[in-house]
Amino acid sequence: MREKMTTVFIASLAIMLILVGLGIFWPDGLEEITTNVQAFISESFGWYYLLAVTFFTIVCLVFLITPLGKIKLGKQDEKPEFSRPTWIAMLFSAGMGIGLVFWGSAEPINHYSLMSPTASELGTDQAVKEAMYYTFFHWGIHAWGIYGIVALILAYFSFRHDRSGLISATLHPLFGRKSMEGSPGKIIDILAVIATVIGVATTLGFGAVQINGGLAYLLDIPSGFMLQLIIISVVTVLFMISAWTGLAKGIKILSNVNMVLAVLLFLFMIIVGPTLFIMNMFTNSIGSYVQNLPTMSFRIAPLNEEVREWIDAWTIFYWAWWIAWSPFVGIFIARVSRGRSIREFVFTVLIIPSLIGFLWFSTFGGSAISLEHNGVDTLSNLATEEMLFGVFSHYPFGMVASVIAIILISTFFITSADSGTYVLGMMTTNGSHHPGRRIKLIWGVILSATALALLYTGGLQALENTMIVAALPFSVIMLLMVVSFVKAIYKEGKELGIGDIKKQEK
Repeated sequence: MREKMTTVFIASLAIMLILVGLGIFWPDGLEEITTNVQAFISESFGWYYLLAVTFFTIVCLVFLITPLGKIKLGKQDEKPEFSRPTWIAMLFSAGMGIGLVFWGSAEPINHYSLMSPTASELGTDQAVKEAMYYTFFHWGIHAWGIYGIVALILAYFSFRHDRSGLISATLHPLFGRKSMEGSPGKIIDILAVIATVIGVATTLGFGAVQINGGLAYLLDIPSGFMLQLIIISVVTVLFMISAWTGLAKGIKILSNVNMVLAVLLFLFMIIVGPTLFIMNMFTNSIGSYVQNLPTMSFRIAPLNEEVREWIDAWTIFYWAWWIAWSPFVGIFIARVSRGRSIREFVFTVLIIPSLIGFLWFSTFGGSAISLEHNGVDTLSNLATEEMLFGVFSHYPFGMVASVIAIILISTFFITSADSGTYVLGMMTTNGSHHPGRRIKLIWGVILSATALALLYTGGLQALENTMIVAALPFSVIMLLMVVSFVKAIYKEGKELGIGDIKKQEK
């Protein structure tokens, strides 16, 4: 059966084709535009990103203590679809992707050796501590607060009030059903699709660059766009075969392979790496993270140009990345969280993946810093995408670990792209949970073409610039979603007598 081309699909596709066309035929112009717009947004709206993301996190945390946290994401007597261990494993899968593998060693080494978060002296004991807890900051509860708030709102309206899975459907309480099913709602859904495409494409770009970096480091293959083109082309064919045949079982197997490979890589580094140093850094950095969290959350450094440059390059970039990635991850988390109470949802989504991420960075980042701190100064001289492989080369069985890492990035690449085509298909077919194969294939091509266009335009920097630009409009939509959600759930709470002492006494 041929799918109907919706307005959201046609408009979103047209915008992305224009972006890809500019990247191919006018790369210098597109790079200049994205660089200038990114610089303007970071300089003029950095404060806004910090406030918005902290606001999302605080709203999530409020539901840990408010009586409204008893409300379920589904009917009140509904049981969870998945067991708690399976659910937590799925949440881990959502957050454990290319990003953690790419930045696992690279980010801590950057903060320790190349650019200090606080403009303090590089390579010192203090630099070790700062490198770790600032990395925790970027991958901790703020990141999961962004994912969690989108997932929470989508799950609440979809499963408790039987709305479609569209972003616009969450705004009915604020703007009315008629408005959100008309042109304003379509504009909101188009912005959500554009943010999602760029968010997923950026992650795929990082994956291609790191596979390229691994091959270049291990086999002395020249690193560059042509090899990245070949890598993305091969992976595109693989995930499009999956999207076309609907091999859900195959993707499930591949997801399990991801988990096994990630655990193997983690255990390998724990065993052969500086185990005691890793565990000490993990423990110490959690304390520093909690202690410095309020300051880091609002730090914009208006009087220190060097620190402000670091904030723009790291914190603002990460907040934009998570915002652009949030419709995709949010829809996934919402789908697997049906039947959970809001309180259980918030605690598990914010805390458990954060702790797993902290342990991952302590292991790979700690091992990298330990080498550099003890005189191995070659790591910081490597390209960002080669740093992980540089770390492995200093430990036993480093070649084996590097091969496993390349396979892991490849399988993450395939599953992320395949899932991305499904989510984009759903978002552009009026929230259908079974988007047609043709729609998914079109979005698969667009995802790969966008990643290639951005890499061709300016490599990693172009990916980061475009991410920050795309996230700004969707962040406004997220704020509106929060207001709409609070309005709806407060009204339902009053109707149910939750939090109303007088009504409960009666």
